[in-house]
Amino acid sequence: MIQVFVYGTLKPGEANYQAYCGDRPHRAQPAYTWGRLYHLPTYGYPAMTHGMERIMGVLLTFEAVDILAILDPLETYEEGRSPEQNEYDRQHIEVFTPGGQPLGRVWGYVMRPALVEQHGGIWVASGQWSGVDYPKAGGF
Repeated sequence: MIQVFVYGTLKPGEANYQAYCGDRPHRAQPAYTWGRLYHLPTYGYPAMTHGMERIMGVLLTFEAVDILAILDPLETYEEGRSPEQNEYDRQHIEVFTPGGQPLGRVWGYVMRPALVEQHGGIWVASGQWSGVDYPKAGGF
């Protein structure tokens, strides 16, 4: 089983959930991790960096071990490439239930702060992103 923490377009109800996750057997449960969350208005999706703020998302537990091969291209991550060549870096991160109980270390996609800045990232103070609340600039 593969566990992935998602905080943006891969969450249930968001733009990429059905295409990438919906038809693959999995469990979804609310969860959070620590970091810093940004909205990338040019692209209409979020980015997480390391930090000390609560980021709300969903822990997806997949039965299929090939799920990372499906998600990595969406996140512009290629294993073995230097972090500077990837948009996101897939890393093990610690996640927790909404009540604070540890759920363990799972995969998550993290962006370098310099790249967030380059993309014009806007801090999401609430720690919770939604495509409805944070649409793509220009509405395209």
